[in-house]
Amino acid sequence: MILKGKKVILRPIKMSDAPRFVKWLNDREVYQYLQAHDRRLTLKKELKWIKQNLKDLAKKNFAIETLEHQHIGSVSLDVNKENNRAIFGIFIGDRNYWNRGCGTDAARTIINYGFSTLKLHRVELDVMIYNERAIKVYKRLGFKLEGRLRDRNRYLGKFYDVLRMSILEREWKKKNNIK
Repeated sequence: MILKGKKVILRPIKMSDAPRFVKWLNDREVYQYLQAHDRRLTLKKELKWIKQNLKDLAKKNFAIETLEHQHIGSVSLDVNKENNRAIFGIFIGDRNYWNRGCGTDAARTIINYGFSTLKLHRVELDVMIYNERAIKVYKRLGFKLEGRLRDRNRYLGKFYDVLRMSILEREWKKKNNIK
């Protein structure tokens, strides 16, 4: 399945994407904003992760490409059908595309897919307290702060708080004038 936004295309992740993911996820500038820290990712581990996730129907993982088909990152919804909700995740690994609206467009595209096609009731996320750029985007998209998980994640030996945010289907529809 391919989802098209205004600035990006979301396509299935391929095994050939693995080397880029390894490069990005080992880049301290990139992984400082992610939930998994202080690790060294290998190509073997990444290929195994992609293979497992391709089999898991609850995980809606997409590669993010520019309209010119440049692979720049990944976005996902980890769906819990029983509770009609999903955990949202995103990263732009190619730093040349930071602050260009690609992440916002990818987020908007997959969240809209979650509410309109998957019929989710709720989408939630966790974000590192110091990831101010992402927090701004999430608020602009309509996410609400639900709480603060104190000293939740460790990065370079120091503990940091994580914010929990969510948006409900009715809030998404109202924000985007969807009936």
